[in-house]
Amino acid sequence: MSTLAHEKQIFEYEKTIAQLKEQNKDNALWSEEEIAKLETKLQQLRSKVYSELSPWDRVSICRHPQRPKSVDYIRNICEEFTELYGDRLFRDDRAVVCGLAKIGGQKFMVIAQEKGNDTQSRLERNFGMMHPEGYRKAMRCMRLAATFKLPVLSLIDTPGAHPGLSSEERGQGWAIAQNLFEMARLPTPIICVLIGEGCSGGALGIGIGDVVAMLEHSYYSVISPEGCASILWRDNNKKELAAQTLKMHVEDLMKFDIVDAMIDEPMGGAHHDPAQVYANVKKYVLDQWNILKTVDPEFLIEQRYQKFRRIGKFSIEENLPVE
Repeated sequence: MSTLAHEKQIFEYEKTIAQLKEQNKDNALWSEEEIAKLETKLQQLRSKVYSELSPWDRVSICRHPQRPKSVDYIRNICEEFTELYGDRLFRDDRAVVCGLAKIGGQKFMVIAQEKGNDTQSRLERNFGMMHPEGYRKAMRCMRLAATFKLPVLSLIDTPGAHPGLSSEERGQGWAIAQNLFEMARLPTPIICVLIGEGCSGGALGIGIGDVVAMLEHSYYSVISPEGCASILWRDNNKKELAAQTLKMHVEDLMKFDIVDAMIDEPMGGAHHDPAQVYANVKKYVLDQWNILKTVDPEFLIEQRYQKFRRIGKFSIEENLPVE
């Protein structure tokens, strides 16, 4: 498993304890009590390190190579899944996986951004950066869900929409705007879960929902920390300051009413215990469905509309000195 900068001390401690246990097999130099004390200190070290994570440390966790991706969630929380392909206009966009699923016995339409797990799959999935046809594919499937009165589950994980000239030529901005417009009035429940990165319109294009939740170490922002640093300070080395300034983690976003809930991750991040994360996400999705299915569709749409109209808090200080 890849080791992050803030985990190096933990990794060295774990390595030392493993070596001592191996030596003890041939020659018992350390008692079980001494080994137990070392393991207790290791646990204390873990608790200390993971309770003092900086915003940039959490971005690193969010981008960990072994962090579960959308296809992992689909395999582990869905009893059945049938993928649907193409936007019926241009081609199939592999950066988004769409399909009919059954979760806890309930049928869903799943829309999931997928980054890939290795070099080949990352290139195939375009690192989770959707093209216009990806947003049109997602909306085609959401319309299908509305026709058959199926709830929509949107799994968000993208560094942003594809920024290339070819995407602009095919209407990238229009495709995202169309999704925002249609998702706002889709007459079926929409549950959005940020499982990793949620950058800019790339994430928002499938992120209009009745409830929006984030995994503990995911982030949701108008721009990546690196992009923010390069624009504001013209210095990519200030990405850590940017991560702190952007207030893009779930605790801050819940205060601003941008997201509704935090889904817990294991200590150190989802990659340390994926099974626990799958269980937490599945429980959240089914709990929300049990609430949303009782709401009248017209009232549901109005609530969704008002939810996003309320986003954007500011304060005005009077009597400021004029420069």
